[in-house]
Amino acid sequence: MKHFKTVRESRLSITELMLPSHSNFGGKIHGGHILSLMDQIAFACSSKHSQKYCVTASVNRVDFLSPVEVGELLTLKASINYTGRTSMVVGVRVESENITTGKKRHCNSSYFTMVAKDENENSVTIPGLLVQDEQGVRRFARSKYRKEAAFKRDTKFDESNFDVKEYLSILKKENIKIELK
Repeated sequence: MKHFKTVRESRLSITELMLPSHSNFGGKIHGGHILSLMDQIAFACSSKHSQKYCVTASVNRVDFLSPVEVGELLTLKASINYTGRTSMVVGVRVESENITTGKKRHCNSSYFTMVAKDENENSVTIPGLLVQDEQGVRRFARSKYRKEAAFKRDTKFDESNFDVKEYLSILKKENIKIELK
């Protein structure tokens, strides 16, 4: 196995026709179906990079920017943005295309943290990322800082670190009624 791989070596793209069976009660493509496709391409991309079975550890914020219609083509693009020792951040971009007009829309983007596993479900070391352009450096750095910010956010509100008094005045401005006993 190589010690480093380029983004290009594991980059993937899939396109799928959106069918009525994929729609929700509002007639738009169900967000859960899109998320499932995103998870599948993140798995494929991370497994291709690591040459191992990979599992989803987390999904960073998913904003649905525009609805996807039945009959449109949905294209998902995935690439490795960051590599740690056993984990990778896979960037996934989703675009829809109206097949009669050719108009394309960016529907959403998200970042999947995937972990490589061996046959016994233990995390295993993966190849690093060989970055060859400024865009790659930007994506790697952004993923590194997103990971660090998530850790800080999570530990700040950990039960053992949380100070209720610190937030009572801030929360008075919110749509909440607090009656502590």
